[in-house]
Amino acid sequence: MFYGEHEHTLDDKSRLTLPARFRDEWEAGVVISKGLDSNLDVYPDATWRNTVEIRLGELDSFSGEARRLKRFFFHGTSVAVPDKQGRVLIPPALARHAGLDKDVIVIGVQDHLEIWNREAWSEHLNAVEGSADDVAERLAEKRS
Repeated sequence: MFYGEHEHTLDDKSRLTLPARFRDEWEAGVVISKGLDSNLDVYPDATWRNTVEIRLGELDSFSGEARRLKRFFFHGTSVAVPDKQGRVLIPPALARHAGLDKDVIVIGVQDHLEIWNREAWSEHLNAVEGSADDVAERLAEKRS
């Protein structure tokens, strides 16, 4: 399980060192894709295949919305195997999507990591913290 907030930097070659505590999860490689909130998602290869690919594959390609969603996720998705230092290359198009510069935040979100521009993460976190109680209440109501 991925959790926590980790401050990192992109090096001059646009490589990111993944959090050391999770390195065992990356041995088979990672999939880096666009996130829905102007961030990047980083999945262990097996998790990507068993969750994202399957869920997207079940969408009907005759639906315009399904095609757009598949294009969003698969276009620009990158597969990488971290080097001995745990670094992965962030492709330029993905870095642009998330507005990444040198300073980034890597957060754990249960089955994957998210990479955020530090300023964007701060703004997002402020908005989420202001509405977390309301969101929790609505989700609890849906369960009952």
